[in-house]
Amino acid sequence: MPKRPIAADDLLRFIFVSDPQISPDGARILFTRKHVNEKNKYITNLCSVEIEGKVTQWTQGEGGAGSGRWSPDGTQIAFVSGGRDKPASQVYLIPVDGGEARKLTSLPEGSIGGIRWSPDGKWIALTFRELHPDWTEKAKKERAEKGLSTPPREIDTVWYRLDGDGYFLNDRHGVYLVDTKTGEHRKLYDKDFAGMYSFDWSPDSKELAIVHSASKQPFVDPANDQIWRVDLKGKARKIPGLPKGEKSTVRWSPDGKHIAYAGDVDENDPWGVRNTKLYVVAAEGDKVKCLTDKQDYDLAASTISDCKDAGYEAVLEWAPDSKSIYVQIGWHGEQHIGVVSLKGGVELLSEGRHAISMGNLSNDGSKIAATYTTAMKLAEVCVMTPELATGRLAPKVLTNFNGPLLDELKLSEPEDVWIDSTDGTKVHAWVMKPIGYKAPKRYPAVLEVHGGPHTQYGWAFFHEFQVLAAAGHVVVFSNPRGSKGYGEAHTAAIRGDWGDKDWDDIQAVTRWMQHQPYIHAGKIGIMGGSYGGYMTNWAIGHSDAYKAAITDRCVSNMVSMAGSSDFPFNKNGYFKGVAWGDLNQIKELWKQSPIAFFEKVKTPTLIIHSEGDLRCNIEQSEQVFTALQQQGIVSRFVRYPVDTSHGMSRGGPPDLRLHRLGEITKWLGKHLK
Repeated sequence: MPKRPIAADDLLRFIFVSDPQISPDGARILFTRKHVNEKNKYITNLCSVEIEGKVTQWTQGEGGAGSGRWSPDGTQIAFVSGGRDKPASQVYLIPVDGGEARKLTSLPEGSIGGIRWSPDGKWIALTFRELHPDWTEKAKKERAEKGLSTPPREIDTVWYRLDGDGYFLNDRHGVYLVDTKTGEHRKLYDKDFAGMYSFDWSPDSKELAIVHSASKQPFVDPANDQIWRVDLKGKARKIPGLPKGEKSTVRWSPDGKHIAYAGDVDENDPWGVRNTKLYVVAAEGDKVKCLTDKQDYDLAASTISDCKDAGYEAVLEWAPDSKSIYVQIGWHGEQHIGVVSLKGGVELLSEGRHAISMGNLSNDGSKIAATYTTAMKLAEVCVMTPELATGRLAPKVLTNFNGPLLDELKLSEPEDVWIDSTDGTKVHAWVMKPIGYKAPKRYPAVLEVHGGPHTQYGWAFFHEFQVLAAAGHVVVFSNPRGSKGYGEAHTAAIRGDWGDKDWDDIQAVTRWMQHQPYIHAGKIGIMGGSYGGYMTNWAIGHSDAYKAAITDRCVSNMVSMAGSSDFPFNKNGYFKGVAWGDLNQIKELWKQSPIAFFEKVKTPTLIIHSEGDLRCNIEQSEQVFTALQQQGIVSRFVRYPVDTSHGMSRGGPPDLRLHRLGEITKWLGKHLK
């Protein structure tokens, strides 16, 4: 059967896999499987795959299941579901030897975060935020019956909302303990003013190591995360000798002697410009050592895709002998597993043009659970095992959920290039030629700019790119300065100064496109989301090289952005200046605002935004649309509903994702062809 070009609605046939967790004996990997049903709903269930490839589905139906975790003895699986005991999310247990899942907890309405079994199997620790009584489903129903109004939102702190999480106002997560026999739960610890915790069990199950901010104003004061050892009665003692700065992904060594964490000592790096490094401290404190400061790797550099959730936190797992720690490294568009000895230094254990997302290790350390994706393959579950000859990790892909669909499709395979920019910088870029490309024809092209900005494009499957190539466009994407995966200096080059070195690199890529024999130099468009939307706005205000633009969930005005985002700007933090007070302070942010240059815009522009976006508020796009319309610039504003968020392009309702792709292809088809 002849292959066909990929289509936008192939999204409805994709199978997404995530969160791989290998069983203690290394025999099978638990994971979350997600697909779209006939009712336009994502269905998530827990599955496992044996090392020989047999798949078992553990949960059924539309109730949803995630965060699956093996019990330490491998006889049970704990998971979280929000649809089985509506409206509250609960923890469930399912026996591995057969039987139905049983509800373990009876939590009130609220939000469950991460869950971790104690090594002795007696407890599950989790983070939980109880919903205020005014906002429960019960309260909503009672108001409707009585004809009462929706109550006002009462807020006493600047940290009251998060994109994708919503408005939690003054409520906060705490750390809870759940008895795995009785299901009884109790709050253990809630000393963080932000309610943001990373935690891990001691190997003897008597304590938890808990990371959180030591500040009463964690989104105002410089970063000062610390680690506390908390016993099962809630008594806490802070580990002495730790530096200030951000910390996350705390992991206690199997021998109990050390605690590892990811972070940095810089107190003023709110957006992760500096490399996230690996630190180890003696469990009793005082002896702190950075294990990765001699190399230019960032443990929080991940490769983005529209077929997986964005992940910006480090992944750490101790080896069973407590002599080394496995980490995940993003580098030059690839994503690999590395190992760090207690003496220091990262050794990359995998290689190739792919993105590997690490899960956990088997008890003997011989196998690592992971997912595996390339630019031509959607993510599948894999196991990483060392080759006998070299000790390097080789991926063995265990599932093939998307294989039958991909076998039907013609895809465009990216080729990477390095392009000269200013200051001796070489920009890493990729080009995808249209499906059915025939030389010497010249094709319209679109330059995609990623969000972040501190992340990377690379060797991961990107549905949007493939759809644009199938529609007859050359697709180019790159990692200009500000991106991760190329060393700290490359990332830090744009700190507080967007539209300078990054714009140099975008222009260099654009000039390269204009000189390719297969690209029509007069038919080049530019598009991007979030920071990519910022850069699109900047580009059309500084150049007439682009014949069409698409600015998606954008940033346009740094003055208003500073106070309308879920992460408000600190005065002279990442950016100079502040959005209130002295005019000279405001001018610093205005100079960084693309809309300040919009009197020069001539480019037809499509504007896409979600009304529920709490990261880049929709007012950013409203300003863009107003400015363009009042100047007579051809423009179109597509607003998605309030129940969508900043990440709609990769996790929004399937029908709206398809609508968005339709708007994009129609706009580029109209203005570039």
